[in-house]
Amino acid sequence: MNPSRRAACRWRVGAALALSAGLLVGCGQPPWEAGSSASPSQTPTTPSASVTASPTASPTPIHNDLAKGSLKRKLSAGGVELTVNYWSTLDLAGWTPAAAKPVNLSATGAFADGSKQDIYLTSVSLAVAVQGPSGALQAPAVQTDEASVKPGYVITKPNSYGGVFTVPSVDPAATSVTLTFTYQLLQQTAPKSKTYSKQTAVDTLTVPLAS
Repeated sequence: MNPSRRAACRWRVGAALALSAGLLVGCGQPPWEAGSSASPSQTPTTPSASVTASPTASPTPIHNDLAKGSLKRKLSAGGVELTVNYWSTLDLAGWTPAAAKPVNLSATGAFADGSKQDIYLTSVSLAVAVQGPSGALQAPAVQTDEASVKPGYVITKPNSYGGVFTVPSVDPAATSVTLTFTYQLLQQTAPKSKTYSKQTAVDTLTVPLAS
């Protein structure tokens, strides 16, 4: 092979080697880019807590048996039907713990089966229970009206008994009073008889107190 052809052959082989080396370098990853494909770090998000406010419970209003100014009740005691009317001459806005609170009542009796024997009221008593925000408070003494005649006050309809009881001042923290009336009755065992049977009727009223 003459020198010129030998030189040309060496040029082709060198060029081929150079081109091959360039292709290999081009397919590799540059050192400065190593690790650059890692995913960016993500900051975890914490869901915000949902806060629901609890509804405020409203105080339960106290039932008022004298809210209409008066109250009529029918009570049963054996065969006797006792009809009682209650009212107060003091406006309920004046029923404060410190005030003297009058309760008027009238009572009349009749036999449910229409019998004609007489009915007598021998006594009426009032027990007062006092309630405050945290429960029961000190109660006043029981009041009793005893009949001043024997065998008692005739309350056979149309006759009736009328009386006034006063709820005294109570603890300043009181919010209501519960009034329990107890009626002691005598009824003739027969018309014009001198023998009697005893009956008892009980009634309860609740009245809130003004502040």
